[in-house]
Amino acid sequence: MKRLDLVRHIMEQGCTIFREGARHSVFLNPQNSRLSSVPRHREIDIFLARKICKQLDIILPKVKVEQPFV
Repeated sequence: MKRLDLVRHIMEQGCTIFREGARHSVFLNPQNSRLSSVPRHREIDIFLARKICKQLDIILPKVKVEQPFV
């Protein structure tokens, strides 16, 4: 999953950027004061994206299934 798509999803769920680091961005869910860090990679594994969403206690992102080229 693209990092930008994950960050967009996190922000749409009401989370805010808590702080910016050199290698990670830390997000805060103000409803329950939970924190989670998002690495600064272009691609983030879907399992990691789901873990980040669970840590923030937000809904899981919907992932597009890519069809292989035939």
